[in-house]
Amino acid sequence: MITTTTRQHQLRQHLPGATTARAGNSIEHQAALATRLTPRDKWLLALLYEHRVLTSTQVQEAAFPSGRSARQRLRELYLWRAVSRFQPFRQLGSAPMHYVLGPAGAAVLSAEHGLEVKDLGYRHDRAMAIAHNQRLAHTVGVGDFFTSLIARSQRRDPARDGEGVTAWWSETRCARHFGDLVIPDAYGRWHGATGELEFFLEYDTDSESLTKVSRKLLAYARLADSTGIATPVLFWLPTSRREAGARTALARIHADLDQIADVPVATAAAELLEPGAACPSPADEVWLPLNARSSSRTSPRYALGELTHAWPAHAPAAASDLDEATVSASGQTVAYRLPPPSPTPPVSTPSRTRRRGS
Repeated sequence: MITTTTRQHQLRQHLPGATTARAGNSIEHQAALATRLTPRDKWLLALLYEHRVLTSTQVQEAAFPSGRSARQRLRELYLWRAVSRFQPFRQLGSAPMHYVLGPAGAAVLSAEHGLEVKDLGYRHDRAMAIAHNQRLAHTVGVGDFFTSLIARSQRRDPARDGEGVTAWWSETRCARHFGDLVIPDAYGRWHGATGELEFFLEYDTDSESLTKVSRKLLAYARLADSTGIATPVLFWLPTSRREAGARTALARIHADLDQIADVPVATAAAELLEPGAACPSPADEVWLPLNARSSSRTSPRYALGELTHAWPAHAPAAASDLDEATVSASGQTVAYRLPPPSPTPPVSTPSRTRRRGS
């Protein structure tokens, strides 16, 4: 009698499956993770908690030498429930995998800082909700901005030795610090050959009116008046045409400020980056200061690290001024669940090799 034959794929060994939700929160699983997670893994978990979502491309740019090694490690972290992932829909092609903090990863972070998971304000459903958030593209865009800067600093180039991102705060952390006056899309600090530049980032996706974009300068002026710190505001726009319109609107508002020097402004357009360059990033010579004085430069645009020359009277804050801050712009104490993570991954420790004859 003829019977149903066994299919070939059923004879193969089972592939390792993802850890179940209950097993992922067990004490045994947490103990197992202690032997598996590297310092770079824990740094990535802290970065996901801070910035909510990162794509596989962004993770690779920031911390891995190749896309293959990044995908392999991210898959392992996913199977261990240290991270969770989703893939947004696209009309053409496929979007990169997007990663958020997973339940096991939140448990590791909280344990490292002597907290309970509930103290982090973490819930897995809320972490995954970013997949349907209308600001997903905006959040990913801000991540692209900073991870491309991190990737540039990771490349060995004697001409740019010492360059790098030394601070990257999320919109959420900025809101806790300055939300009573203004909510920047991010706060960053770039160390270049000519010094250190701290800045607030306004990432434009062409979804707001230019009038609304320009009126943000009024809030930054109030922040500078309240804190006594003049921090440059950088506007990153998608096209040169959008940048030209924004500069007109910004100049109109900027000229009416009581203290123009308290709000240094520069703009740049993403399409100005050279697509054929080895590592195009916002650190390139694409920034055009607002109301800049004429100079002997051959190009009106500045590299990110050169913007300090555009505002000679601007004195950058000390490196620890905001890192150690616990007071908001209104003077109220601000409580942080976790300190801001380093924007660059920890230096990997070379593996030990056995000596011959041992």
